[in-house]
Amino acid sequence: MAITQAIANSFKKQLLEGDHNFKSAGGDVFKLALYTAGATLTSATTSYTTSNEVAPSGQYSAGGGTLVNAGTSITAGVARVDFNNLSFTGVTLTARGALIYNTSAAVTDSAVAVLDFGSDKTATSGTFTIQFPAPTSTAAILRISG
Repeated sequence: MAITQAIANSFKKQLLEGDHNFKSAGGDVFKLALYTAGATLTSATTSYTTSNEVAPSGQYSAGGGTLVNAGTSITAGVARVDFNNLSFTGVTLTARGALIYNTSAAVTDSAVAVLDFGSDKTATSGTFTIQFPAPTSTAAILRISG
């Protein structure tokens, strides 16, 4: 079992086919689900799965939380998207990684990106926060460059 940081291969193809809309107003709905170290998530992951998802606790429920899209931008030939940080309060959980996925009708529950936390991260009767990197051309969570 392994979680490997990656952009989903299926997402790359779907992006070229116009199946994902990252507009901050009127775009698709993206979610983030948390997973234990027992999960297998890689670039070959094609969709959201409940297998080895962390158990519901506090504000975290099956399927994870809805991401707030902070918009798209382009600088120096690098296009990127940014999401607001996502917090789950009142939780007791251990997560090794996460999956960002699209819940829109065209590609329901389609994988976008796998996040590997590098080690187990825990919260005990507290808040678990996913902090996204700055939306720069070298650090944004999703970026496309030529």
